[in-house]
Amino acid sequence: MITGFRLFSVSARAALTLGALAVAAAPIAGSLAQAQSLADETASPAGGDLNLPANPTIFGKADPHLRRATAIVNGEIITGTDVDQRLALIISANGGKVAPEEMERLRLQVLRNLIDETLQIQEAKAANSDVDEEEVMQTFNRVAQQNFGQTPAALEKYLTGIGSSAGSLKRQIKGELAWQRLLRRNVQPFINVSDGEVREMMDRLKAAKGTEEYRIGEIYLAATQETKPQVLANAQKILEQLKGGGSFVAYARQYSQSSSASVGGDLGWIRLAQLPPELGTPAAQMTPGQLVGPIELASGYSLLYLIDKRQVLTADPRDAILSLKQISISFAKGTPEKDGAARASAFAKAVKEIKGCGAAEAAAAPIGATVVANDQIRVKDLPTALQDTMLKLSVGETTPPFGSIEDGVRVLMLCGRDDPKVESGPNFEQLQSQMEDDRVNKRAQTYLRDLRRDAVIEYN
Repeated sequence: MITGFRLFSVSARAALTLGALAVAAAPIAGSLAQAQSLADETASPAGGDLNLPANPTIFGKADPHLRRATAIVNGEIITGTDVDQRLALIISANGGKVAPEEMERLRLQVLRNLIDETLQIQEAKAANSDVDEEEVMQTFNRVAQQNFGQTPAALEKYLTGIGSSAGSLKRQIKGELAWQRLLRRNVQPFINVSDGEVREMMDRLKAAKGTEEYRIGEIYLAATQETKPQVLANAQKILEQLKGGGSFVAYARQYSQSSSASVGGDLGWIRLAQLPPELGTPAAQMTPGQLVGPIELASGYSLLYLIDKRQVLTADPRDAILSLKQISISFAKGTPEKDGAARASAFAKAVKEIKGCGAAEAAAAPIGATVVANDQIRVKDLPTALQDTMLKLSVGETTPPFGSIEDGVRVLMLCGRDDPKVESGPNFEQLQSQMEDDRVNKRAQTYLRDLRRDAVIEYN
């Protein structure tokens, strides 16, 4: 499975590095404008300045079951095979967890992405900034190495096996490289962030030191009074699928109608005061990894996912590096629950008697336990339920036993901890770069919107 590759083509994304082709699209740190855009959207009436009637009469037949599978973009054909092969990439990236009823909507999203990708490649060619095959192949080889640790031939074989192709992935790579080159040439040279703006932002960060920031993902579904019941039902369905293991990033890109959809719904690091009260209040009660919703807004519904939270310019204790030993026992298949519980109880009593990490192996042998050491694991990388427990342990202490008869029972013993340094925040150059990237993002969205508006697109 291509575990790190982007699920969709984030066509409005600026400053994509070559390495970003092999990892999930990450939000630009501190992109607070996305949250403000969301607030602006939720306050806008349906139709904006278009003066649309509240209850329009539709002339002609609108068949909701009609799906356009292919398109011709400025004379260039996107075939059904193109759509199928790109769809296979997305399904693989989601671990195959795409409900049948979602497949058609996902197919339409793929077609839209391919149209954007085609426009980007065409624009690069028209501007004499076309990407040659050698550049594409270099990046393809890098993806093979980073994602698989194998050869390009192994990646090609894998792609064929999941119903995609090397050509489909190479075309996506070409589209991203072409868009990156266009932005460097036609957008970035005209972006300027003054020293005064950067100093003002640094002063704001210092003034906010110690206050909490939240990194929140959102799926926003717009609704009118007439469509709210239907939109609510759809939001609840999406929530169920996310709780069943669906990818929040994939669903946000596919369904969210906020400006953050292109980056998987990620609003970046924000303070709750920047959110509408309807969202800020429940967000304040959330813990990292928690999903809540649907939350009713004046113009629709939102699903919120708390990715992480931190204190501004303050060291996060969860960034501490731990040295651990895991002591565990396993059970034979078919072990009765009563017998398993008795052995687990004896195991818990025995590990309490272990005098520090140096005695772990000797104490584990008589009780049939195994010991595995890890000297470089961050608290943040542990399961959420264990993080607070680990932060409260002293060296030589263990967690309470956890697990099951099927998976085995284990404890973690703390052998050492290197606490993180106090966070000093971004320096002048880093902050200036972040602000420039944010402005490039906004210009890129306008650029792509203009390309769509001027395109000649025929659907088959």
